[in-house]
Amino acid sequence: MARDALKIISTSSSLILHEQQHNLKDHQIQNPLVFDSSVLKYQSDIPTQFIWPDDEKPRSKPRELHVPHIDIGRVLSGDSTIKEEASRLIGEACRKHGFFLVVGHGVDSELIAKAHRQMDKFFDMPLGEKQRAQRKNGESFGYASSFTGRFSSKLPWKETLSFRYCDDKDMSNMVQDYLVSVMGSEFDEFGKVYQEYCHAMNKLSMSILEILAMGLGIDGAYLREFFEGHDSIMRLNYYPSCQKPDLVLGTGPHCDPTSVTILHQDDVGGLQVLVDDEWCMISPCFDSFVALSNGVYKSCLHRAVVNKVTTRKSLAFFLCPSKDKEVSPPPELLKKTNSPRIYPDFTWPILLEFTQKHYRADTNTLQAFSNWVLLQQKNS
Repeated sequence: MARDALKIISTSSSLILHEQQHNLKDHQIQNPLVFDSSVLKYQSDIPTQFIWPDDEKPRSKPRELHVPHIDIGRVLSGDSTIKEEASRLIGEACRKHGFFLVVGHGVDSELIAKAHRQMDKFFDMPLGEKQRAQRKNGESFGYASSFTGRFSSKLPWKETLSFRYCDDKDMSNMVQDYLVSVMGSEFDEFGKVYQEYCHAMNKLSMSILEILAMGLGIDGAYLREFFEGHDSIMRLNYYPSCQKPDLVLGTGPHCDPTSVTILHQDDVGGLQVLVDDEWCMISPCFDSFVALSNGVYKSCLHRAVVNKVTTRKSLAFFLCPSKDKEVSPPPELLKKTNSPRIYPDFTWPILLEFTQKHYRADTNTLQAFSNWVLLQQKNS
């Protein structure tokens, strides 16, 4: 398999995608456990907060899920036969499990490699240093060590660093500026790498929208216009090794609440997706990115597992609408499918607030969010 593939996951916050979560009954935990990976990765006595129930624990040898490889360069070249075949493959994949691999994407392989290497610069620092970028409760940006401040059980075995990326020429250096502002001038090169990577993901996401539109049978220009000026999220995922990986999960089962996720995983592997009530693995492919979606398309339930020997890393770019954009299904799609409206209109910040403050990811988030929105409207 090629070594430069990018993984793309289309999810829920917008017109075609969806996601789900558990109630945040334990939101804002008092005296939370500290997740210090430099210590915990050597411990065989795993704290109970990280141990998952038996029916949710990873099993040793899941079967591999074979997903279509879409050569995006060829698909967008104008050949009608190639477009038709790609549309069929994307439609089948997104209706069944929500994943496909994108190759021929044109993203520089050295840029991808640098983005993976730079992660070590941040995550290898002592915990106190990383906490200079500490994520505050209720926010979606900054450093988080296992979300110990949000939940008291079924904690993920991971660390993350998240930051905003806006499709706005006046904010063309916002990623670099943010990282330098919280971490200091020694992170200038670090910021440059992720600024460049986000620019590449922005360009790629517009091409992915076009092929997603193809599969849905709607005009790609509609999606491009909808996401113009988008306000998106870039996240670095760092999964330390664990002495008892069969007890924990790097990331628990969830469906992304954003519109499209472009995911690149390293060679270690660990991404799994639930298909027909069975957890299947998606093998790493360095030359490809992955994609998934909502409503007509499926926003797939996926998770990440860890291992005993090696740290695992992944890069996730979450495409989100601009903050003032009202999310509503394309009229063309409703007419084409002859389907009634399922969800109320909303804006992305409201859904983000719901997933950060009121609900934990599971398979019912979008419906729970819809009920919550309707209740707010009723009481207003």
